[in-house]
Amino acid sequence: MDFGIDAATRVLLERAREIGEREVRPAGLEADRMGAPLPPDHSYFKRCIERGEGRTRWRGPVGRERPAGPRRTTVQTLLVAEEYAYWDRGIGVANPGVGLPEGNVLAIGTEEQKEHFLTPFLELDRPRWACFGMTEPGAGSDAAAIRTHARKDGDGWVLNGGKCFIGNASRADWILVQATLDPTKGRAAQRAFFVEQGTPGLGGFKIEKKMGLKAYESTSFSLEDCRVPASHLLGGEQRDTSRAGFSTAMRTFNAGRPVIAANAVGIGRAALDEALRFARDEDRLGDPRVRDRLEAMTRKLRMARLLCLRAGWLADREQPNIVEASMSKAMAASLGQEATTLGMELLGSRAARGDHLIEKLYRDVKAMDIVEGTGQVQRVIIARQLVQLPR
Repeated sequence: MDFGIDAATRVLLERAREIGEREVRPAGLEADRMGAPLPPDHSYFKRCIERGEGRTRWRGPVGRERPAGPRRTTVQTLLVAEEYAYWDRGIGVANPGVGLPEGNVLAIGTEEQKEHFLTPFLELDRPRWACFGMTEPGAGSDAAAIRTHARKDGDGWVLNGGKCFIGNASRADWILVQATLDPTKGRAAQRAFFVEQGTPGLGGFKIEKKMGLKAYESTSFSLEDCRVPASHLLGGEQRDTSRAGFSTAMRTFNAGRPVIAANAVGIGRAALDEALRFARDEDRLGDPRVRDRLEAMTRKLRMARLLCLRAGWLADREQPNIVEASMSKAMAASLGQEATTLGMELLGSRAARGDHLIEKLYRDVKAMDIVEGTGQVQRVIIARQLVQLPR
């Protein structure tokens, strides 16, 4: 394996570093001080659109495709994700774009669905969002336990249920909602439906108050006799839509776990740099205990990065990486928390004032152990693969 940074990747990272320092961190700090997400009409989002961000990877309708742009490798994606998280991970989630459901739509959406739901993201006239609605109050890590119900009714579908902790839901043009046709049949009965903003029955949006990552909205909402046309079933009704159910949703999370790991490494790096700066300013580097802990943390974060890149390297070669993806997320999230904890301990009483970047990072990094499968779930997945733990 060669994880050397080539010229193209170096350009991506330099651009991410420039934007991160100039735009991303100030926006994240502003949201944290407000204790709320930046509003959709904030100037930061407008500048994102001006820079060409937030566009879909879809090339356009058949016969009118855009020229294919350069494709990022998974390893490049992970390195850039780490760099942006170094500056502010919450803003990365808040950025306009299709977000999590894009891969599902590109993989199995009909051409009509791609044209209808992705065309507005080809050339953005304003900041736009879409989102993926999976998590429920009783179904977080156990995504097979969702209870939002879909019932066929004439020429459409009727959805009933509730979702929680869904990123960018209240500002999204549309939500790809995961629902079940029959709760007694588990994973096999799950399907995904496009629900457009303003659809009758979609409502009750509530932006939750979070400990960290305040730059993006985590939203609860309800579906009450929410009717969508048959054409809004992901993949369409004229094909085997079981592929559009649980396995497709899990593919989204499996691909996202190394990204979350990279985010955790980025947050940990930021905390380590701030801790080193503080120790230097306070003349603490003469203490061998401080030096040893800073050195050990640097080594551990580099180890987590290599495991993360290993998962990406396998993905780029279309080789199985379930174990590596889960290992990278479980390890990196834990070490990100360890790095921020070290920073808080070095700060001492200053940490309690709530005005230092390390204190913010300490609150932000906890989510990396929770989102897209908790650390405990990752360890179960690893055990199943390595020691054949019973399901």
